[in-house]
Amino acid sequence: MRVTVCELPHEPRALEAAWADLCQHTERYASDLVLLPEFAMVDPVWEAEHFDRTRWAATETLSDTWLLRLSELHAAYVVGTRPVSINEGRFNQGYVWSASRGLVPLRRKFFLPAEAGNWETTWFDRGDQAFPVYQAGALSFGLNICTELWALDTYAAYAARGVQVILSPRATAAATTEKWLSVGVVAAVRSGAFSLSSNRVDPTGACGGVSWIISPNGEILATTSAEAPFATVNIDLAAQIIAREQYPRYVFAGNSDDSR
Repeated sequence: MRVTVCELPHEPRALEAAWADLCQHTERYASDLVLLPEFAMVDPVWEAEHFDRTRWAATETLSDTWLLRLSELHAAYVVGTRPVSINEGRFNQGYVWSASRGLVPLRRKFFLPAEAGNWETTWFDRGDQAFPVYQAGALSFGLNICTELWALDTYAAYAARGVQVILSPRATAAATTEKWLSVGVVAAVRSGAFSLSSNRVDPTGACGGVSWIISPNGEILATTSAEAPFATVNIDLAAQIIAREQYPRYVFAGNSDDSR
């Protein structure tokens, strides 16, 4: 399966140019799955300490408009997150899009930071504590949204259930790239799955790009940069079966909590 990760800006003019380039890339490489950054294409509302209902509504509307353009990527599946209001609650909700089924909602982000520049508990309600396994054709995947990459206990359950890929849309700072890349490696090695992450990017460095594709054994297969903001790798979904029998996964086999 050919998988693509990317880094995208949210400023309208820069985004239009980057989106056109990404669509050309995914069509050229015949991407089967494209992972978009967290809250791709819309403002990082969580950077504001105080909630603004008008801004939230505008962000939802803009996101819905962009989601109508996912077919332009010419991919079988697209995964990302979006702002959504449900029963008076506001959530950061994952989704998987396909031409055959359209937009299908996935789990909503549960672990939310609350600090300067990351006032997520102000803007979002807690979503779903469970981390299910999802399908995109032959691909089984888990969704750990940004901060949830640090939910280390989810990886044992993923290993027990044979998850092939962990998808992690991010919005993380340039200064913390090394730390995030390290937890991406841990996610892959502990679960025996590929770890894919796409990050937002902006001129301030508040979101610093660097997306990745990491093998089940922790090998960094590809990363993005300002010069090469998209990366596509042909991954072998059967690699998870082999990885599951290798160290350190086999040590814990039969002792994992797969009830999530």
